[in-house]
Amino acid sequence: MRKLLSTAYSDGAFNFAMLVQRVATGLLLLIGHGLPKISAFHELSGSFYDPLRIGHRLSLILVILAELFCSMFIILGLFTRIAALIIVINLSVAVFIYHHGMPLKSVELGAVFLTSVFTILILGPGRVSVDGMMGK
Repeated sequence: MRKLLSTAYSDGAFNFAMLVQRVATGLLLLIGHGLPKISAFHELSGSFYDPLRIGHRLSLILVILAELFCSMFIILGLFTRIAALIIVINLSVAVFIYHHGMPLKSVELGAVFLTSVFTILILGPGRVSVDGMMGK
């Protein structure tokens, strides 16, 4: 019982928690957001949200790069902080610009992903990652 109420943790627990955080967040983003956008690319490319005024198609490509490839990098723990920063920017646009003024139900999933990836950005990948094994 004492251990359950303690705020202390070991390095092993931290590294395992970061592994679970990275893999779960990365897989959910990849499968739930990246892959559906690739499979619906032609349907989405003409009307995708374009906050930077660079074109619907290019905006979609940038979001796919973030949600697909950066998610894979986060899962592996490779270039983790760079990949997390790109996803944080992507999700910030989705949560704070695209979904601005919408009900909480339409914003909450993006906000949860944003919080999770921001945590990875701040804490890093942990030792059980490609970056951790390379000593970065």
